[in-house]
Amino acid sequence: MTALGTGLRLAVVGHVEWVSFVRVPALPRSGQIQRASDLFEQAAGGGAVVAAQMARLAGPVDVFTALGRDPLGERAAAELSERGLNLHIAWREAPTRRAISFIEASGERSITVYGERLSPCASDPLPWELLGSCDGVFVTACDAEALRHARRAKVLAATPRLGLPLIRATGVGLDALVGSASDPGESYGAGDLDPPPGVYVGTEGAQGGYTCPGGRFQAPQRSAVGLERCGGDTYGAGDSFAGGLTTALAAGWTLEEALALGSHCGAACITGRGAYAGQIDGAAAERRLGSVRD
Repeated sequence: MTALGTGLRLAVVGHVEWVSFVRVPALPRSGQIQRASDLFEQAAGGGAVVAAQMARLAGPVDVFTALGRDPLGERAAAELSERGLNLHIAWREAPTRRAISFIEASGERSITVYGERLSPCASDPLPWELLGSCDGVFVTACDAEALRHARRAKVLAATPRLGLPLIRATGVGLDALVGSASDPGESYGAGDLDPPPGVYVGTEGAQGGYTCPGGRFQAPQRSAVGLERCGGDTYGAGDSFAGGLTTALAAGWTLEEALALGSHCGAACITGRGAYAGQIDGAAAERRLGSVRD
């Protein structure tokens, strides 16, 4: 078993979005006008958030992505580079995808996306050969051949949002498939993939979640301080979970340990404003996991 940050090589193949965060008392009803208490923007999306959590835990991460050749794409690239991510970008003439995340008083988020999700493809002139030397890769968006490149990594994990038909058509076997059990867009059932993933992880927020094969796992107990008081929100919690889980599996940790790390990453994420402020680093993760690994 490898300690976090000890020579791990990690990568993400996936999408980036430019996200506007709007904090409102509640989702507006038809015809209602209300005042937002906070508004800010940052480069996020599933691929970016997973990669940023990996980088916090284990050092620089290679990110294979696609961005629009527009001001938002350039801004997203600069911002993510500052987060310690090694970006390999396929530039598109299509605009960078945007998203609006409405944050309710409880801290729960609702997301509306605008534009096409830009995905890297194997035909893009990117250094795909790097994936063969990776200990762990997480995939959120790509084409079939790029997924085959990613399979050369020691550990390959993905979200169902990559597309079960795409995964099934490649015949690629995943070590882990990680999705929200409450999101219809991330649903998975027995027989949906052949070969089936080594493990399917269905997350359920504060209730923890379940694995198949396996059973239920618990989430860390939340602080008594509500998210509305600490300024946090649930955006990025599932992606931070996936980043922690994949990092641990790449380091040779047991599934139980990987679930614990992912759960702590997800729980920590929701205490921060936006996608990244609450993400924990390797030292904080080791402290939180002391009782699990003793």
